[in-house]
Amino acid sequence: PEYPENKFKDIYSARKWTQRFVDWYNYEHFHSGIKYVTPVSRHTQEDKDILLKRKTVYLQAKKRHPERWSGKTRSWTPKSEFSLTGVSKKHVEEVIAKSAA
Repeated sequence: PEYPENKFKDIYSARKWTQRFVDWYNYEHFHSGIKYVTPVSRHTQEDKDILLKRKTVYLQAKKRHPERWSGKTRSWTPKSEFSLTGVSKKHVEEVIAKSAA
């Protein structure tokens, strides 16, 4: 969803918009960093089944129409670690360690 063009009229409007955004981001938006699944499906581990089905579809399509493929199919293997913000786990751990010192 797009950010509102005008200011929020009150705190309740801001909260309502923010809640809708958080719901959309976590339940509807497909994230490239986690192989185009939603954060909720990743968190609940439903992504494994989703990605396995995608892999099957891709392999079947390549078998039926090899002329459409110039190379390998996309990798639909779930990532073991990922960052939606581009910040590595190692960096986060370093920042936490520095702040604790």
